[in-house]
Amino acid sequence: MDKQRIGLYVHIPFCAKKCPYCDFFSKDYCQQEVRRYTQALCRRMEQFSATDICADTLYLGGGTPSLLQPTEVEAILLAARRSFSLCGEITMEANPNTLNPTRLAAFRRAGINRLSIGIQSLCAQELAALGRRHTAAQAIQAVTDAAKAGFDNISVDLMLGIPYQTKESLQRTLEAVVTLPVMHISAYLLKVEDGTAFHGSPILAYCPDEDVLSDLYLQTVAFLNSHGFLQYEISNFARRGFQSRHNLKYWNCFPYLGIGAAAHSYFKGKRFYSAPDVERFCTAVEQDDFSDLASAEEEGGSVEERLMLALRLSQGVPYGELMEAVRPEIKERAAQYIKMLCNHGLGRIASGNFSLTPEGFLVSNEILSEIMIFL
Repeated sequence: MDKQRIGLYVHIPFCAKKCPYCDFFSKDYCQQEVRRYTQALCRRMEQFSATDICADTLYLGGGTPSLLQPTEVEAILLAARRSFSLCGEITMEANPNTLNPTRLAAFRRAGINRLSIGIQSLCAQELAALGRRHTAAQAIQAVTDAAKAGFDNISVDLMLGIPYQTKESLQRTLEAVVTLPVMHISAYLLKVEDGTAFHGSPILAYCPDEDVLSDLYLQTVAFLNSHGFLQYEISNFARRGFQSRHNLKYWNCFPYLGIGAAAHSYFKGKRFYSAPDVERFCTAVEQDDFSDLASAEEEGGSVEERLMLALRLSQGVPYGELMEAVRPEIKERAAQYIKMLCNHGLGRIASGNFSLTPEGFLVSNEILSEIMIFL
């Protein structure tokens, strides 16, 4: 019997310094603690060695996974190969100041074949406001060195709506990024969460207002599309054939397992997560898993969940499937709402699919909430 293919997410919750906008679980880097944590990750994966699942993507996220020693990354990937017959796309998030030619070559030998490098901006004032530990020159050098080391699938992260950002400064960043040897670009809108250093900070007064933020987003979409980076998700753009296979699992409700402290999973129709506690993860015989209220009753997610996640993608969902999910007594009302979205440039129906436009993506939370009422 063929093994079920899943994605693996491995959380590396260590940073040299936490960025003021970040709300992901992380803690200060400690070499001894990282060593114990790496061993615990490998033990956790060994628990799946006799199962009927295999992994065709792996994503090392964080935190800052590129702080790990290449030998530690190699150990994690070896455990994944032994337990999950790991193959395919193997991504590691990286900060530019943690990369150099020697480390890049070692990460490549360890088995990493895709890098996601956190550039965020190429303007000094914006980088300083974000608390980033690299310069624009270091970011450019890191990408260049990665390509020289043999990485032919490089992604970079950018941020929109950050302090001091203008249309002109964003344009300079975009123009520089598209000249680099990258195949994928993520452009995320700054979202200030409770509990972050940015929350309530005076620095937020220097962020673009909502109207300018909308313009920055649409400027990014148009510029990247015109330079061969086609939008395939709200915040993601890729040259043809270089979409993130791992992240597509999330948006298509395909199964994935999260390994590590604070890691989330979606497997056998259930969503669950582990405690955001490194010590607990390192000392537990097995990873603690906690059920999430969003669990589905069926493999592949509920109809509502599949439709809502798929509407994050530029390809959207089959219009017929969407209307089939609508409650019979309000089908006409739902059809009128979708028609209104199309008339206002927020949605489109093409090749039998309904999808949101870039303008629609800007207000996707409101649109998706309204559509959920119909289901």
